[in-house]
Amino acid sequence: MKNWIIKSLFYIIGLVTISLGITLTIKADLGAGAWDAMNVGLTETFGLTVGNWVIIIGAFLILTNAIIAKERPDVLAVITILVVGKMIDFWLLTVFDTLAVDGFLKQLPLLVSGIIIIAIGVSLYLQPNFSLNPIDGFMVALQKRFGFSLTTSKTLTEVFALVMALALGGPIGVGTLIILVLIGPAIQFFNPKAERFINRILS
Repeated sequence: MKNWIIKSLFYIIGLVTISLGITLTIKADLGAGAWDAMNVGLTETFGLTVGNWVIIIGAFLILTNAIIAKERPDVLAVITILVVGKMIDFWLLTVFDTLAVDGFLKQLPLLVSGIIIIAIGVSLYLQPNFSLNPIDGFMVALQKRFGFSLTTSKTLTEVFALVMALALGGPIGVGTLIILVLIGPAIQFFNPKAERFINRILS
């Protein structure tokens, strides 16, 4: 029971950390990640908050993933979209509402900080092996159904979000490319450290 509580705590902390990193990449205003740019584009086009769109799109993906993989919907994945969605709105609309960064030399460090924070958050939330967020679930569903590699599946999901973001006028820019290049290696760097840290606490 104690280990389950500790794992749950790190799972939630990881999701909250991810939401902070996403917020910083959006606030850097150099171009957000494809899915985040899509959610910003939906907000600017149809209203509602970015966090609300995280929840709406996430719920749609949970159902879509179940259909693609021919499995029951991962209901527990709702936790991921609720935490991330609500916390993105908290960071964006409350904590960093007035934050405006001008000039590439100020924007770039904010963007890179956001990428590092996202990577730390992902590394923490993956350790307990609980439900994946629906975007990662989308990647896994494609792999299961069509036999794609994870790299191919990830590329397809990112291209889908990128096309949607462009169609909606979301913030696609050089930052989007930087995120695409750096996020994988950053997660790979932090993941084993998070694993050792959590295993030390659980042992």
